Amino acid sequence: MIIRRHLETSFLRSNRFFPALLVTGARQVGKTTFLHSVAEPERRFVSLDVPDVQEMAKSDPRLFLADNPPPVAIDEIQYVPELLPYIKERIDEARLENPDKAAGMYWLTGSQQFKMMKKVTESLAGRIGIFNLHGMSVRELAGDAEAVPYLPENFIVREDACTPAEFFTRLWTGSYPCLLLSSDPRGNWLDFYRSYVQTYLERDVRSLSQVADLNVFYAFLKAVAARSAQMLNYSDIARDTGVSQPTAKSYLSILEASGIVKILYPYKTGETASLVVTTPKVYMLDTGLMAYLTSWTSPETLADGAMAGHFFETWCFSEILKSYAGAGLDAPFFYFRDKKRRPKEIDLIISNDETLYPTGFKKSATLDRNDARHFDELAMFKQRVATGAVMSFYPQKVHLREDVLNLPATSL
Repeated sequence: MIIRRHLETSFLRSNRFFPALLVTGARQVGKTTFLHSVAEPERRFVSLDVPDVQEMAKSDPRLFLADNPPPVAIDEIQYVPELLPYIKERIDEARLENPDKAAGMYWLTGSQQFKMMKKVTESLAGRIGIFNLHGMSVRELAGDAEAVPYLPENFIVREDACTPAEFFTRLWTGSYPCLLLSSDPRGNWLDFYRSYVQTYLERDVRSLSQVADLNVFYAFLKAVAARSAQMLNYSDIARDTGVSQPTAKSYLSILEASGIVKILYPYKTGETASLVVTTPKVYMLDTGLMAYLTSWTSPETLADGAMAGHFFETWCFSEILKSYAGAGLDAPFFYFRDKKRRPKEIDLIISNDETLYPTGFKKSATLDRNDARHFDELAMFKQRVATGAVMSFYPQKVHLREDVLNLPATSL
């Protein structure tokens, strides 16, 4: 079963302009399936995950590209980033011969690992469009035609909005396509995530030389999952996992580069830098993986557990992020927290065209206009502040005050 991904529109539009396109994202988010679903009949596919193919590409890259002429999709390019300068050579030759026919020559997929992305930016600058694919969004599963980048004022309440119990079932299951589309997602949940983590550690993490002990890295991964939707204290997490602070920062960079987490930085300007915190927050990008790593074995226990609020915020943040990624857009996301003795915080700020759009997340079904009281702190930035929102379990889109909406999280 193929579910249409929202990335399709922007990807195919860019395919008419760029000679190469790269789809990055975490393992198992559906990168290869997506390319198969939008490929022309004549486009061939070759995977560098196959050992003998990988060896051929490494030993004789020009012969490999000659044997796999465009239009071609090359899967798992991170295994042979040395191919990229030779792809550049082929693209430049094609542009000299006929610039109009150079578009869409090479489609690439790969995890966002440092070596690969460094090679991409060095070798294919100006020749490649880069797209991030995340796990499936609820709106993709529901069959919505296009991604609508989230802003409070354009939020559409779904007619088929789920109940809070169904919400936590979705949250606990996660967003990996092969699990969601299996015949028994709940029954396959434990086996899937156990295999996922093992494969991630053995294939993706082991290939990075700065990881000396996979067991320590796994402990670090679990510690990060337990801190999702919270400020990132490197000294605490280093102490809890028995690594140095520089190692903790290095490990977190690996998690971000491989699409497991998103780092959210505080919003500040030159004039306000001394008034706001500099510490980032961290979010897991899949709440099913987060539940597995923090040992929540059912959606029912999770919904009633001590971490339910952090899971609620993580899920909402992730779905909002997907609405931008699905439209092929970078997410201009920040958060706000001042340095006062009793700090005031805003969970998410979207900065767009010198306008700030604040959003708070509250796992509650009760309306309270005080939930938006910290939004007024944004006046310090001397920019336009547009309509904001509090996302909650209250089932309707209503005004909490003139400039703040309540939005039902069950309609994400």
